[in-house]
Amino acid sequence: MALIVQKFGGTSVGSTDRIKNVAKRVARWKAQGHDIIVVPSAMSGETNRLIGLAKEISASPNPRELDVIASTGEQVTIALLAMAMHEEGLKAKSYTGPQVRVLTDSTHTKARILSIDDQRIRQDLAEGNVVVVAGFQGADEHGNITTLGRGGSDTSAVALAAALKADECQIYTDVDGVYTTDPRIVPEARKLDTITFEEMLEMASLGSKVLQIRSVEFAGKYKVKLRVLSSFQDEGEGTLITVEEDKQMEQPIISGIAFNRDEAKLTVLGVPDRPGIAYQILGPIAEANIDVDMIIQNVGHDGTTDFSFTVNRSDFSKALGVLDTVKAQIGAREIVGDNKNCKVSAVGVGMRSHPGVASQMFRALAEEGINIQMISTSEIKISVVIDEKYLELAVRVLHKTFGLDKEA
Repeated sequence: MALIVQKFGGTSVGSTDRIKNVAKRVARWKAQGHDIIVVPSAMSGETNRLIGLAKEISASPNPRELDVIASTGEQVTIALLAMAMHEEGLKAKSYTGPQVRVLTDSTHTKARILSIDDQRIRQDLAEGNVVVVAGFQGADEHGNITTLGRGGSDTSAVALAAALKADECQIYTDVDGVYTTDPRIVPEARKLDTITFEEMLEMASLGSKVLQIRSVEFAGKYKVKLRVLSSFQDEGEGTLITVEEDKQMEQPIISGIAFNRDEAKLTVLGVPDRPGIAYQILGPIAEANIDVDMIIQNVGHDGTTDFSFTVNRSDFSKALGVLDTVKAQIGAREIVGDNKNCKVSAVGVGMRSHPGVASQMFRALAEEGINIQMISTSEIKISVVIDEKYLELAVRVLHKTFGLDKEA
């Protein structure tokens, strides 16, 4: 008998029929003697609908109240799923994040989990219940409802698995595993049987939508056995996300090509070239709760330099507003921005022992006439910012260049 946390995404619970199918799947696992905790998302499209309602009232909704309304989508799902399990003859109880006592910080709409009280869940499991916990949400120390940001149900599931020392955390989604890239762009993309936490963390941070980045961080930190499976297929082992040492064979050079359409680039021109200038620019950006991705500062000439960085496209206008204020304070000449960019990345732990990956990547893009605007590298990834119109071409070319269309 094992303790298993199962997370079901919005498409997996997108209708009452699909919720009934999830209940049947859970019943099969329960029949095998396992203890099961289920973490569902809101029904597909529901969170967008709720946020849309809020924005019909206010163009800039109060973040606290936005969390209150956004969290109700999961509350509907957990109750429906518990009812569906009752119809399958299972004992089941549903809980919101605050009821379980998922304690978070107070950063509304982007809260981080601080701790989870597992006492109530353990008691229910001991009494034979399937425990259904709303993903995506918690409460801060003052009792305010908080949400974890997009994809936060993945984080909820892995955090619960870590807190309860579950044997496995299964992420059920509309795909049957992690692929070398998006099959909708490259039909030859292959499903990976295994991928390391490092690689998955890079893939998630670079735009792969299969898993939310914080869920991978949690899983890696607490050594949670994590598996991605399809909620629409009963067969298949999915993709196991594991530590590198578990792999028996030598790593391929590149495991996958990730991309992110939601990149926006901002450049501060004519910045005084002096110590501390980067902080004077990025400090206010951080205070506005805007995440910065890639950063480039050019070599200074005549006492000035240019400073460029990228943010998520949804933060573009907000970041421009912050920089307009910063411009006068630091004496910069001009602020320019472009929100029609994308990021494409080659990811693989194998590149540590294979030099020349960057030149191979740059040559392949150059041969297609694709101009590189920014470059960022780490031990296991190379990312480039390019014009959004070249995204699909770049992904296809790099997937072929690194032989990802061929069986290992």
